[in-house]
Amino acid sequence: MTTQASDPAASHADHAGRAIRAGILSGAYPPGSRLRERELSESLGVSRIPVREALTRLTGEGLVVVSPRRGASVRDLSLRDVAELFDLRLSLEVFAARRAAEACAAGGDGERLRVLMEAAEDATRRGDPEEIPAANTALHAEIVAMTGNRLLQDALQPSLGLVQWLFTLTGGRDPRVQCAEHQDICAAIHAGKPDLAAALAYAHIERGREPSLTALTGTLPAE
Repeated sequence: MTTQASDPAASHADHAGRAIRAGILSGAYPPGSRLRERELSESLGVSRIPVREALTRLTGEGLVVVSPRRGASVRDLSLRDVAELFDLRLSLEVFAARRAAEACAAGGDGERLRVLMEAAEDATRRGDPEEIPAANTALHAEIVAMTGNRLLQDALQPSLGLVQWLFTLTGGRDPRVQCAEHQDICAAIHAGKPDLAAALAYAHIERGREPSLTALTGTLPAE
């Protein structure tokens, strides 16, 4: 009996998605720049079909926008967008931290959160400027996933790319402080303490607001 080979089209789309996402996060594809399928397919060495699929995925993450006239382009990011993203995170992620702690208190499995926290700790110890934002984003996403609330996950999904972009743009913040705050949040969740987890999540997000906006003032437009 033979095993079915992995879908090459899917792997090509994954490759294209990782490459384009990395280009956006690094600034190689600046905000507002066009993302032409033919140019991307040539530079990435894949056909236009996986590039198109990758752009669709990145649109779902909030990093790419598609318009009838211009096609796909990197999202323009403003200080207002950043402020609104913090407001959204306060609404969704604080609620998620509470629900995740309640799930653990009811006997839910928090093992994946432990694994992701260890990965974030490892990236922080190594001072990896690319892995730290990715690991922190995965950690925040897993807290939401632990709630089991599909509508909450659907509401956050379009913002995950923006969260990682924000983490990358504000890489000047001390990652060790952020890591310690994440450790406290995870500890409260694993201990099944909803009020403490929610309070720590709120403080963590709100502490990042002013430094992030200050760091990006002069880099991003106001509106």
